[in-house]
Amino acid sequence: MEELGKLITENQTIIASLGVAAITVAVFRRWKAGGRCLSKARLDGKTVIITGANTGIGKETAVDLANRGARVILACRDKSRGENALADVIKRTGSKQVVLKSLDLASLESVRKFAQDINKTEPRINILLNNAGVMMCPYMKTSDGFEMQFGTNHLGHFLLTNLLLEKIKRSAPARIINVSSLAHTFTTKINYDKIKDEKSYSRIEAYAQSKLANILFSRELSRRLQGTGVTVNSLHPGSVATELGRYFPGFTILYPTLSLFFKSPWEGAQTNIHCAVEESLENVTGKYFSDCAVVQESKAARDDEAAKSLWEMSAKMVGIQQ
Repeated sequence: MEELGKLITENQTIIASLGVAAITVAVFRRWKAGGRCLSKARLDGKTVIITGANTGIGKETAVDLANRGARVILACRDKSRGENALADVIKRTGSKQVVLKSLDLASLESVRKFAQDINKTEPRINILLNNAGVMMCPYMKTSDGFEMQFGTNHLGHFLLTNLLLEKIKRSAPARIINVSSLAHTFTTKINYDKIKDEKSYSRIEAYAQSKLANILFSRELSRRLQGTGVTVNSLHPGSVATELGRYFPGFTILYPTLSLFFKSPWEGAQTNIHCAVEESLENVTGKYFSDCAVVQESKAARDDEAAKSLWEMSAKMVGIQQ
């Protein structure tokens, strides 16, 4: 009887431990997954542009918005990968309103050609999702000579948005969404001189500055668009298992295990989607989101004077009037 009692106690302990482990895993998965977009809003008759829509959260966002009835323009740099993404989005949604257009954000000429095409052929732009980006790459320059991360993540989107702005305003109510990152907290100010010099180059600092720029740009643009019916918000999608980290040391080895700890692309796309469709956000502008909720950005990202200075500097760099 004593042995039987011990066996029962051991089994109960094992069962209890397994139960705790299962609950822990479930809680971790829910925490990792983050927020969910719960809106059922339709987008029939609306036109959406998504940069970097050939992979990751950009493609998952395209699938969701196409399923809601939107005309979705996939703005992609790589033609071959863009065509594969286009075929996949159409297959998954059955939509005949998904199109592919060429856009290389590391080339101001490409940005201008894309904007010219859109302004000529598209009657409206209801949602512009500036999603594309590059993260922690080695020192490289855009075709116009700018540091690659700042040039692609910020300057390319800054020019694109400004060139499409009049059409967006005529399409109001409309939304502009800029994908930033928690990495914006890794720096305290925009100092382009610090990242344009190859000798003192820091991949992390350059990425952080580009993500801080995304938020400051959103802040200043939202101020300039007050009363137009166009909202501008930025967001942190979370840590997502995508190819964005391909330049990170050891990425090839670590990539197969990222899904255990990071969000899936579908999970990472939820805040994109929330900011694009949630009805209660119709008049919400100048905010920063994470996990489908407004959160507070860093002190540096709330600096209105820094936002104005960045706008002036960016306008000069890309050659547009302020």
